Amino acid sequence: MNDLTFMREAIQLAREHSLADQGGPFGAVVVREERVVGRGWNQVVKDGDPTAHAEVLAIRDAARQLGTHILADCTIYCSCEPCPMCLGAIYWSRIPRVVFAAGGEDAKAAGFDDAVIAGELSLGWEDRSVRSEQILKDEGQKVLEEWARNPDRVEY
Repeated sequence: MNDLTFMREAIQLAREHSLADQGGPFGAVVVREERVVGRGWNQVVKDGDPTAHAEVLAIRDAARQLGTHILADCTIYCSCEPCPMCLGAIYWSRIPRVVFAAGGEDAKAAGFDDAVIAGELSLGWEDRSVRSEQILKDEGQKVLEEWARNPDRVEY
């Protein structure tokens, strides 16, 4: 198998499920050692879940299949360039390689524009359009400090 084969599977998932399930036109597969270990397609509307993007669901599937949250030896193939949320999930899962077909500008032309979100992420929390407030900082910090001192913690 090669990049083209895996990318075609991601595109096929996007096509198939956007027509059959009324999902968005996005699909993704996670590959490890030349084998698909995770599949996902957009299920935002179907599940009523704004986080049910193809990439996130493919990462969740791969993590379940492999029994680990660390996917450092995998590649993700996406029918479209990942949005900021999905890119964050890719970073958290430590996937070192992303291969995509359509670009962000193509998604924008189809009605999926995440430029506002991407721009907001470059701002400090006090300057974002979503109002953020910090309260009980000391109590929140204490939980983090306790976790950091726990010798039995599982590292991310």
